[in-house]
Amino acid sequence: MIKQLLDADAKQISPKEYSPLVLAYMGDAVFELCVRTMAIGTSTAGVNALNKKVRALVNATAQAAMFDKIKDMLSEEERSVLMRGRNAKSHSASKSASLLDYRHATGLEALFGYLFLKEDHERIAQIFNQCIAPCEETEPATAVFVETE
Repeated sequence: MIKQLLDADAKQISPKEYSPLVLAYMGDAVFELCVRTMAIGTSTAGVNALNKKVRALVNATAQAAMFDKIKDMLSEEERSVLMRGRNAKSHSASKSASLLDYRHATGLEALFGYLFLKEDHERIAQIFNQCIAPCEETEPATAVFVETE
């Protein structure tokens, strides 16, 4: 369905031609859709509770940690997109995260946007699964979706 919408009047532009901030703009939506899909698949909570759980992963601080988790598993091309996003000069900044975290989150979002525009959904899933995989020093990111009484 999304592809049909995009094909209607869209110019055929290579994902490599978009600015890193445009890729991050798209990637922000893609990443949040991945997290929301996971949230509704693992919880029967109401919308307010779901939103609170989603926000635990869709924020600059959490995404910056994910940046570090995935950078070594990326191809040279993907790492280039990640770094272009990280190095992009944005005129806005997060009020609740450091500039470094904000830039790392922008890099992660740029990668998700790039892969989406490349229509590489399988790679999005692989990277997303690595993003939310447990770390040795922290509890699993998916723990925010575990139902509590």
